[in-house]
Parts: sequence; C-alpha cells; structure tokens
Amino acid sequence: MTQAHPRISKAVIPAAGLGTRFLPATKATPKEMLPVVDKPAIQYVVEEAVGAGLDDVLMVTGRNKRPLEDHFDRNYELESALQKKGDAGRLAKVQESSDLATMHYVRQGDPKGLGHAVLCAAPHVGDEPFAVLLGDDLIDPRDPLLQRMVEVQEQRGGSVIALMEVAPEQIHLYGCAAVETTEDSDVVKVGGLVEKPDPSDAPSNYAVIGRYVLDPHIFGILRRTEPGRGGEIQLTDALQQLAADEKIGGPVHGVVFKGRRYDTGDRGDYLRAIVRLACEREDLGPDFRTWLRSYVAEEM
Repeated sequence: MTQAHPRISKAVIPAAGLGTRFLPATKATPKEMLPVVDKPAIQYVVEEAVGAGLDDVLMVTGRNKRPLEDHFDRNYELESALQKKGDAGRLAKVQESSDLATMHYVRQGDPKGLGHAVLCAAPHVGDEPFAVLLGDDLIDPRDPLLQRMVEVQEQRGGSVIALMEVAPEQIHLYGCAAVETTEDSDVVKVGGLVEKPDPSDAPSNYAVIGRYVLDPHIFGILRRTEPGRGGEIQLTDALQQLAADEKIGGPVHGVVFKGRRYDTGDRGDYLRAIVRLACEREDLGPDFRTWLRSYVAEEM
C-alpha cells in the first residue's frame, strides 16, 4: 500500500534576481512586476501555488523589490476611488491580489544563487516538505503541474522536480536529469542531475523547469554545498546529492510535463507568452486574433 506523507501547505518563490536581460525596463521595476497582458508575472505564479492548495507563500526578495510587497497588499486609496466611481469590476481585480494568499517576505542579502535563495526560506519552512516556484516559468492553469507534483510527493515522499523534454541542442540551457521509468507514465525516478551540460555529455533530454517539491533535508545539504557553476550555490547540486543517496531525504522523482508553459525569462519568449495568453482570453482574444491575422498578412 502506498505510504501517505505530510500534506504540503507552503510555497517559496525566489524573486531576488536583478532582471538584467530586461534592462532598462528593470532598472527601477522588478522583472517579476512586468505585465503579462494585464497582470504582473508574479501574480500568475502565486495563483498557481494557491490553485494547488498552497496558500502560505514566502517570497525571497532583494533590494528594490518593494513593489512586490505593495502589489499583494491592500491599496485603500485606490480601492476607495474605484468604489466611489461604482467600478466594481476593477475594484475586484485590485482586491484579488491582496486576498490570494497569506504572504510572507524575506530578503536574500547577497545574490549567491538559487540554492542560497531556497536556503533563506529555512526558518519559515521548518521541518516540512515545501514547493518552490520560479517566476520565469508560467504554467497554464488548465495543465495543473504543481498539483500533480504535490500528489506524487505525498505518495512517494522525498523530492519531486518538474521535467520537460527539449531538443538535444537546447539541453545546455537547463539542468538535466538522468531518469528511469516507473509504473506511472508521467513519473520518472531521477538518478542524477547536472547543471547546463554540454549536449554531448547530457544524460538525457529531460530538462528541469522551474517547479520543485522538496524534502526539508535539502536545507542541510545546501548549507554544505560549495558554489558551483557561475560561482553560485546551485539547487541542482544539492538535488544531485539527494538523488545519489536516498537515506538523506528520500528519493527524487520527476513529473514529465507536456502541457502549456510560458517562458517569460527571455525577451522573445516573454513577447510570445503575452501574445499566446492574449489570444486565449475571452475578453481580448477574438478582436486580438483578428488584428493579428491581418497584421501578419499585411506586414509579413
């Protein structure tokens, strides 16, 4: 019989990066606040966590990230103005972000990498399994990846990472997993991980994307992990140790994702994500698709 493991309730969102690929837009505005249609990217990520039942959210921030806290806080002046105008629709949208989840914040004082950012969450998470969501990957709510990962962790214990098959020539852009099949078609056993390998050295074409459900033993490993690729403390290196020795914190499994993913970490993919999401919106899609077809026909 499958063993039951503790229910996960906490999500960690690292958001301390400088967003240098989006300069000058991110000179004074956090990259997580850049709009994807009419919501900042970070709100999609928090909504995903809440949709998977994780309503206790810790955001790991840095300097100049105060707008993140403001966005998920109340804005009484704006709400009062909208209320007086009788604009119930926009009032509901403004209040939605402040009512989403119980939000907490901690600063990552030094930019020492993703592994260090996750380690900053240790006092808040404690001795519980938890989820980590990276803001560059937006997952379509119709394809509930995180919810599936939580289910797998509760059934199998240990840690669970999100994997996606990519073209072999693209694997150097990602962490890469060596995997074995399991009885579940969408779940694999992870035997090893390597960060951004040369395609000739990659153990597979399964790339790690920005969703993790982690056993709390990861914190002890991260405290001992030396800086790796790029001079940063890599989460991949710590996960490699978990995968190599199940006695530390249980096995590492991967959920193979084949759904809709919007990459907002690259300028070109950010624009494509906006177009795709706008086309699928009921309120914007019909007119926007008509204009887009006309634009492509006339200009391209």
